[in-house]
Amino acid sequence: MKYPETKKGDSKSTYFGTEILDPYRWLEDDQSKDTKDWVKAQNEVTNQYLNQIDYRNTIAKKLKGLWDYEKVGASFQEGNETYYYKNNGVQNHSVLYRKREVGDDEVFLDPNSFSKDGTKSLSQISFTKDGSLAAYSISEGGSDWRKVVVIDTQTKEQIGDTLVDIKFSQLSWKGNEGFYYSSYDKPKGSELSSKTDQHKVYYHKIGTKQRQDLKIYGFTAEEKHRYIYATVTKDNRYLILTPRVSTSGNKLFLKDLQNEATPLLTVLDHCDSDTYLLDNNETHLFLYTNLNAPNGKIVMVDAKNPTPENWMDLIPETEYVLTPSKGAGFIFAEYMTDAICSIKQYQYDGALVRTIDLPGKGSTTPISGKENQKLLYYSFTNYMTPNSIYEFDPTSGISSLYWQPKIDFNSSDYTSEQVFYRSKDGTKIPMIITYKKGLKRHGKNPTMLYGYGGFNISLTPAFSVVNAVWLDLGGIYAVPNLRGGGEYGKNWHISGTQRQKQNVFDDFIAAAEYLIEKQYTASEFLAISGRSNGGLLVGTTMTQRPDLMKVALPGVGVLDMLRYHTFTAGAGWAYDYGTAEDSEAMFNYLLGYSPVHNVKNNKIYPATLITTADHDDRVVPAHSYKFAAELQQKQTGENPVLIRIDVNAGHGEGKPISLQMQEWADIYGFTLFNMGYKELPAEVHEKIKG
Repeated sequence: MKYPETKKGDSKSTYFGTEILDPYRWLEDDQSKDTKDWVKAQNEVTNQYLNQIDYRNTIAKKLKGLWDYEKVGASFQEGNETYYYKNNGVQNHSVLYRKREVGDDEVFLDPNSFSKDGTKSLSQISFTKDGSLAAYSISEGGSDWRKVVVIDTQTKEQIGDTLVDIKFSQLSWKGNEGFYYSSYDKPKGSELSSKTDQHKVYYHKIGTKQRQDLKIYGFTAEEKHRYIYATVTKDNRYLILTPRVSTSGNKLFLKDLQNEATPLLTVLDHCDSDTYLLDNNETHLFLYTNLNAPNGKIVMVDAKNPTPENWMDLIPETEYVLTPSKGAGFIFAEYMTDAICSIKQYQYDGALVRTIDLPGKGSTTPISGKENQKLLYYSFTNYMTPNSIYEFDPTSGISSLYWQPKIDFNSSDYTSEQVFYRSKDGTKIPMIITYKKGLKRHGKNPTMLYGYGGFNISLTPAFSVVNAVWLDLGGIYAVPNLRGGGEYGKNWHISGTQRQKQNVFDDFIAAAEYLIEKQYTASEFLAISGRSNGGLLVGTTMTQRPDLMKVALPGVGVLDMLRYHTFTAGAGWAYDYGTAEDSEAMFNYLLGYSPVHNVKNNKIYPATLITTADHDDRVVPAHSYKFAAELQQKQTGENPVLIRIDVNAGHGEGKPISLQMQEWADIYGFTLFNMGYKELPAEVHEKIKG
């Protein structure tokens, strides 16, 4: 491979007396001509390589063919109206519809009309309690910065000006008068990479200019609250604030909106737990918390004396991780058993009503809705079953199929099995392996091992067209539930953070070794994949064990662990990672696994396709740029190291389907080509052609 020349600079940093060279720091300047020229040159080399893979177009055709089916989301009620999202097939974005009593349902909001190329997307929408007004946010080019538009829901006409420069925000209405939102001061210089680490809450009154918005919280520099979310209770009685220093743990404050003169009342003055309001009944608050309950519980307390010593357990902690929801006057407690969902229905006095019979082993969206709804809706899925919508009667407890997709994918042709294996330190890790029935374990099956392992995020079984295509190509798809995630509660999360982060990499390496040992695959047919924190997982695994896999696919990854916290809101990830400035021990630990700093000379690294986007303002693309530069300079052998950089796209949220299909056709083509497939198996090619 002949790669574009990447110049070396003389940048360096000193940590606790240790000097660290950073020759590619100039790539952090997203506004410079040199960086833009480098991006263009890298994409040209990548496209030239990918263009030699003839069957890439065949895979793209298959992706489009399987993707092209109607997808419908669960219905939800706003005021007296019912809404739902629907995608007719390969629309770039799902359309928000409103049900009609007579005639066809009407399009309420179509994000595909925001831009011709699909790079503008609907981020979220919030309705007033009576449903007469709605505020919705728009992302442009995948950016985390949003615009907010307010409309009259009957006429769909805009009310007032468009609000701008809003980031990481909820939109929570106070009656019909206005709403609360959160943002940062707009950074000077690059919007992409400049640091944003002091979140602030504002109140916008309808009919006024944004510059008049009332400042509510977060305007002192005593402590940096990097994320602050504001929520108004359903009865408009209380404003709830949840300031966070990092991605885990929050303080909790409330304000009685019946008397604007009253100060904020402290519920929690520390960030030692994740605690939030589930619901309220006048002054009775129902809170979810994992304070002294790592698997979570529901407590009840009076708003006049809301501190923890007054909490009363309503739904106590169990051995399984709790995620609650509410609707129709009930609380629904979703529990996770080895990443598989089960749901119990409770009354508001804590009495168990029933365990709900679900359609199978898999994942559901929360059973939720308004207090006065008679019927509730949820979706069910697993790795083999596309999302289907179920109608739930909370009185009888009966679920009935409401909508099922018509897709050219026969779930009965595939199987998922859950296995358990031991990590390096003996910890038992679950993994779900999905493949076509009849597959033989002869050690030659192309296998995609996907992982995340961080931020208390759980990987539960869910259908994906992208994964379905991989299965139909004869591949195996394997997902381990690594430490750092939330599958077994707060302790499982913590065991994969900071100076225990190596546990996550060991868990992933052990998953690969299990698949090879049991002859599902071999190193020559194994690809590892992950995005964001999962991109870090892939980058670290491939630098620690480059012999273990044939292909590495780090997507939008956090790859420079010494400087990640200096960009955008990256400092908020310190709960999981720690920072190089915390202590000498933390610096040395991060340096020991940081992918950018652990690429060695004269090593044979796997065939690598790094994917990122030039407008990613969450995990800035400089992470991927610098990692690619290091690998291209030091790679030994014939395995290619390429970087694919989407232009005018972000971290992934709101990415148009057209770009997703292009990206995955390239990823699968690259993966199979480097596993030795010069052409697709005849039966697969004929099926696609037909």
